[in-house]
Amino acid sequence: MAQRDNNRPMSREEAGRMGGEATAKSHDKEFYQEIGRKGGEATSDSHDREFYQDIGRKGGEATSDSHDKEFYQEIGSKGGKAPHDGGDGKMSREEAGRKGGEARARQRND
Repeated sequence: MAQRDNNRPMSREEAGRMGGEATAKSHDKEFYQEIGRKGGEATSDSHDREFYQDIGRKGGEATSDSHDKEFYQEIGSKGGKAPHDGGDGKMSREEAGRKGGEARARQRND
């Protein structure tokens, strides 16, 4: 196990933090973008559509558990004000935020 300056064993958490800090000092934004891209490609090669649906559902549930109606109204409002192309058959950000907030409110009232 790695040792601290005072000869006490270093925890895994501390060693990981120190390693992460050292890596961050020696690599730039492009390095992290590249490893992220490679990781994303590897993940998409080894997982199917159901995997992504499952993690999306879990993420949505976690977000729903930790945010209230006002949060969804705010992000819906911001989305509605953000520039978007439109005309592509996709739901606008404003509409998605509004519908999400309404669905969440109905869910909490049931």
